[in-house]
Amino acid sequence: MDALTLALGLFAIMLVLMAMRVPIAVSMFAAGFIGYLIQAGWLPVASHLKTYAYARFSSYDLSVIPLFLLMGQFATKGGLSRALFKFAAALLGGFRGGLAMATVVACAAFGSICGSSIATAATIGSVALPEMKRHGYSGRLATATVAAGGTLGILIPPSVILVVYAILTEQNIAKLFAAAFIPGLIAMAGYMLAISVYVRLVPGHAPEHEAASREQLWSSARGVWPIAAIFLTVFGGIYGGVFTPTEGAAVGAACTFVTALARGELDWRKFGACFYSTATASAMIFMIFLGADMLNSALALTQVPNRLAEAIGALGLAPLAVVGAILLFYIVLGCVMDELSVILLTIPIFFPLIMGLDLGLPPSEKAIWFGVLVLMVVGIGLLSPPVGLNVYVVNGLDRDTPIAESYRGVLPFLFTDLVRTGLLLVFPVLSLYLVRFMR
Repeated sequence: MDALTLALGLFAIMLVLMAMRVPIAVSMFAAGFIGYLIQAGWLPVASHLKTYAYARFSSYDLSVIPLFLLMGQFATKGGLSRALFKFAAALLGGFRGGLAMATVVACAAFGSICGSSIATAATIGSVALPEMKRHGYSGRLATATVAAGGTLGILIPPSVILVVYAILTEQNIAKLFAAAFIPGLIAMAGYMLAISVYVRLVPGHAPEHEAASREQLWSSARGVWPIAAIFLTVFGGIYGGVFTPTEGAAVGAACTFVTALARGELDWRKFGACFYSTATASAMIFMIFLGADMLNSALALTQVPNRLAEAIGALGLAPLAVVGAILLFYIVLGCVMDELSVILLTIPIFFPLIMGLDLGLPPSEKAIWFGVLVLMVVGIGLLSPPVGLNVYVVNGLDRDTPIAESYRGVLPFLFTDLVRTGLLLVFPVLSLYLVRFMR
């Protein structure tokens, strides 16, 4: 069996197992184990199994993942989402489509202390959906706004996906966070613009809403200052060199816990649930790490990644065209797989290829720029059919809206996603501007 046939066979095995509802970590591990066994035999497989789990999990950098997840859990269970939405609604509610815009802003703010797309969509959705429906917003616009806004949970730092990318490619986590900040703000602005245009071109989806008084605005603002303080403490400390990203995550988790406790929202039951949810999410992520490592080890033996790089280089394509084709592949793959699995499966294949292209950037900037681009396109996968995980999650919160309506509603947001990705592809400075101020 030639190497290419074997590699394609491994992907086929993985996809068949996933279609049979086998957990994705097990699907990747099984395909990788079979491929490794075929190529190397039993003794090398056993020797690899003996050491590779420790080699992966002995990395200190991995501890940042459960710490940021715990920070997000404290924010979720501590009721911070309600304060964020209340302030954003008071600030923007007077505009046409203002509550939808407020939802986007609340998602961006909550994402800055959460780092998870699904958690952001589910948490803000539980607050924003009833409020938008109560004010006469259509189910299409309401669910689509929450689903799109939820993707800001991985675009606005901290982002678990960026942490995973940094670990896989041995890049600086703080610099990746800085690189994602401006694209994240562009994403937020793009979504708000999409809402503004949509409610004017398609009347009836967002009725007029009375603007909040100055007293209501200041009253709601008092509820969000702790969130701003946490963000400034964590990222000011990281970018200022006061502590490492892992230490920053620990400080952020502690500050969020104290804030939730002070608000009176955190009892013993919720406190335990925060740790339980963090443990289960961390275990899921680490198991996917193991499955992806096994599959990537088998693919490395086939030498297909190297041959792919050589074949693409021989075609003589423009470097930006190659990057664009890879991003399109990510969008397609993201339609049927979750973002973490896509990153773990593909980065070991595509990252060496990108680093070998002449894009007119230093190697470190090239790696950071590509990481932000990948982050953008996996976010598109969270909204795109046939899966669109964010759409499924949000639609589950609003059973009265058919999922087909939710998919129709996300189309304007997907358009802005594609425009933003094109801008970042052509103008790397958008993601590298803040990075260049860091040593």
